[in-house]
Amino acid sequence: MRVQRSLLTVAVTGFLAANCLSAFGQTASSTPATQTSQKNYKDRAEYDLYDSIIKDTNPKTRLDKLNQWKEKYPSTDFSAERQTLFFTTYAALQQIPDALNIAKEILVRDPKDFQALYYTAYATPLLPNLGTTPTPEQLDATQNAANAILAGAKPANMSDADWQKAKNDIEAVAHTALGFVAMSRKQNETAETEFKKSVELNPKTGQVPFWIGNVILAEGKSEKYPEAIFYFARAAAYDGEGALLPAGRTQMKDMAQKYYAKFHGGTDKFDDLLATAKTNPAPPAGFTIVSTADKAKAALQQEQQFEQSHPDLALWKNIKDALTGANAQSYFDSSMKGAALPGGANGVQKFTAKVISMEPATKPKTLVVGIENATTADATLKFETPLPGKVDAGTEIKFSGVAESYTTSPFMVTFNVDKKDLEGWTGTNPAPVRRRTAPRKH
Repeated sequence: MRVQRSLLTVAVTGFLAANCLSAFGQTASSTPATQTSQKNYKDRAEYDLYDSIIKDTNPKTRLDKLNQWKEKYPSTDFSAERQTLFFTTYAALQQIPDALNIAKEILVRDPKDFQALYYTAYATPLLPNLGTTPTPEQLDATQNAANAILAGAKPANMSDADWQKAKNDIEAVAHTALGFVAMSRKQNETAETEFKKSVELNPKTGQVPFWIGNVILAEGKSEKYPEAIFYFARAAAYDGEGALLPAGRTQMKDMAQKYYAKFHGGTDKFDDLLATAKTNPAPPAGFTIVSTADKAKAALQQEQQFEQSHPDLALWKNIKDALTGANAQSYFDSSMKGAALPGGANGVQKFTAKVISMEPATKPKTLVVGIENATTADATLKFETPLPGKVDAGTEIKFSGVAESYTTSPFMVTFNVDKKDLEGWTGTNPAPVRRRTAPRKH
């Protein structure tokens, strides 16, 4: 994942250069014949060369001049200053490996050099973006530099007021470095802790949330997957200072959506997640993503509650499952054929159904009903004698009967039902028409 490092690099090299060049410029203000702090220039040519170096604002040409200085004057009283100038120039050119090598040399000379400490902590996590895997020695150096910063290292010429303004951002870099080192060493929980401290101090980042999501996934704790997905969404949605480049955010959005769909079972409300992540650097209180397992559990609970409230329908669904399974015929022959159902099974005395059709239309001897739902026929009730009148489709009835036969497709069970075992039939036969008779003659 590429980070938008150009602005960050400008910021850090500007900080480094402002301090380094300023200090060196003060030393270089003397003439070659002058001795400053017991340091002397070899000759006028050396003075003129480094004077042109400190005045050169183009890092590329400045590097050329630095190399000339090193070639012409391999030994100089100003070796430390030259070393620092190489360092800041490499940093300005974004030649990160070269800058890190010089920072390492500076820290051998002065383990408390803040600029070298800061750059080591800041730049080492950028190496993978250059196709370079940090060596164990570089990781050690980065860890030491970050710990030194967190232990109180700061620029010697920075005021306390300026330090307080910059402290959070600088310490965020240190925690990011420690997180990167731990992540590189597969110490995922430690990496998670350090990255989260970094985001808390400086939420203006797209790269660190991506790393948080990665290390959480690497921990393999399924209960933390929603949190990992949130941080991927944060990396995708955040578009302010320190954000990933647009192409990186698009890539992160695709990744976040893939993990979200796999975990949630769909992409519904994914846009809501992006909106939340855009304005929150960390998951807000109560944040969660409903998983497919959560959905299945909720569905099971709902089904169980429904079965408790509708034991007759639950029993019917069990019968349907058995009659559409691999051993349907043997189940029907051994458990249903010729048996009075529901017969008190699970405490159920009668099935509840809705009338779908009748044959004939009035005084029917056959009812086609839906037990599972009101529109799909799944039971046929046969009566020996006609029922009175008729009822409207959708009328609810209750019945018990003797199972006679079944079909799997379409699913249908035929029952022989006695009128006394039918409830809810409201049809009546019309009253007989009385014919008027003529009065008798006396």
